[in-house]
Amino acid sequence: MSETVRRLLNKPSQQPAITPHIGVMTLHFQVYGCDDIKAKRKAFAPLRAIWGKEPDLAVSETADLDALDCATWTIAALGTSSQLISQRLDQIEKAIAERIDAPVLSVHRELL
Repeated sequence: MSETVRRLLNKPSQQPAITPHIGVMTLHFQVYGCDDIKAKRKAFAPLRAIWGKEPDLAVSETADLDALDCATWTIAALGTSSQLISQRLDQIEKAIAERIDAPVLSVHRELL
């Protein structure tokens, strides 16, 4: 280890450490009326377009990629407290239910 790195590691930090909290929400949707994968992706395009651009969120289709009758999407949220993340995931879940034209069959949440 170089002397510079050793000094940086031994130097006391004046800023308090911020512990990030992570919330993961997985939504399982029932999909109707999609004849092919392209139509399914088009139905869920707003999910990625709207919430995928938020700086505190990561959005991805995580399962049922080739299935035409269902879809599973996961949203990961990063924040400074578990309470704020829980509120943020509540907002997102409600907005998704209003904007995505597919019924939500189940929602699974986990705070890390």
